[in-house]
Amino acid sequence: MIVVTGGTGQVGGQLVRELLEAGEPVTAVSRQPEAPGLPEGARYHQADLSDPDSLRPVLDGAEALFLLVAGDSPQDILDAAKAGGVRRIVLLSSQGAGTRPETYRHARGHEEALMASSVDWTVLRPGGFASNTFAWAESVRTRRTVEAPFGEVALPVIDPADIAAVAAAVLHEPSHTGRVYELTGPDTITPREQVRVLAEALGEPVEFAEQTRAEARARMLPVMPEAVVEGTLDILGDPLPAESRVSPDVEAVLGRPPRTYADWVARNLAAFR
Repeated sequence: MIVVTGGTGQVGGQLVRELLEAGEPVTAVSRQPEAPGLPEGARYHQADLSDPDSLRPVLDGAEALFLLVAGDSPQDILDAAKAGGVRRIVLLSSQGAGTRPETYRHARGHEEALMASSVDWTVLRPGGFASNTFAWAESVRTRRTVEAPFGEVALPVIDPADIAAVAAAVLHEPSHTGRVYELTGPDTITPREQVRVLAEALGEPVEFAEQTRAEARARMLPVMPEAVVEGTLDILGDPLPAESRVSPDVEAVLGRPPRTYADWVARNLAAFR
């Protein structure tokens, strides 16, 4: 049995499907009381990573765990996993845990706890998600406008489906034990270029309105911790070389290049019509 935390999310939901297609028994975990869109054949368990004891029933007898960075006590989660017999853990961390560990202390702390544990582990550090574009969906649908900061700064955003594909491969193959993978798309793209891709796919003009850093910060603060907001804006506006670099790790694991931003848009265009 493989347990997937965040099993109804953008990465976890796709990972559940990938594992089921490979014939793996899977239990999806999330905080929601129900998971109506769960693929047929998957089990579901409601649990909260901030309450590690709520995970214990589903971890009992599990072989592997796909773990999100959540909750304040990674060690308690690891103890629950070990008590249940889990032998392999794949952690979905963040690029910032490697490039800006002082800012992304929460993710870095989860990584360090896992690396010091006795289980087989692999850490995935994705950069920005292509699916962050969903934040533009309402303004594109209603006004054909996108507001975003740093319109000319290019970053190699990654399709969440590729993160899920890497996670599935890593969960299946023990040769990935003890590895940290940086996950990016195949090329860099600016926010202004992303809007052009959206417009071409829609067949209609979409205006790009550049926000100031202060405007973007004000919009992000209600949903993100202040330190993470500042770190995210630093990456978006003044990325380090490691944050702008296209990583070879997706292709190394999957044997194919990562999907492009245009691929992601084509699959999700209905959200912007």
